[in-house]
Amino acid sequence: MTTLTKDFEALQVGDGFTTRGRTVTEADVAAFAALTGDTHPQHTDAEWSAQSRFGERIAHGLLVLSFGAGLVPFDPELVVAMRGVEDCKFKQPVRFGDTIHVEGEVREKQELDDGHGLVGCRWRVLNQRGKLVMLANVEVVWRRAKVPATGEAREPVLV
Repeated sequence: MTTLTKDFEALQVGDGFTTRGRTVTEADVAAFAALTGDTHPQHTDAEWSAQSRFGERIAHGLLVLSFGAGLVPFDPELVVAMRGVEDCKFKQPVRFGDTIHVEGEVREKQELDDGHGLVGCRWRVLNQRGKLVMLANVEVVWRRAKVPATGEAREPVLV
């Protein structure tokens, strides 16, 4: 059983996981720029970006974070919501054609209420060469096996 399919009570600090890879394309970056309105020339203008620090267009950092979230195979029967992302750092540029994956580890867990817990993970996003491109601490609301005595599930506390 992988970490991400374990019940909250079975999760252990130190449990880890590695996701499949995903190749970042020019079309991905163009679609993200159109969707968000972030058309900075570092991402969208080949001529401008050729003169930049990176020498070419690169993926948006928030696109890399979003792809990371999409790569992590959360079980919808267990994971209720992503609660937060902290200390996100973009360490290396992600270039068109790079294939990224996430290596994650459970760093902490705590009960929120009778039906939910909070799981804190550290995500490391790496490219196909094993280079670290992003780090982030991610908090996820996890459904617990226990339910309140009334038998009715309550909404998770997200404070």
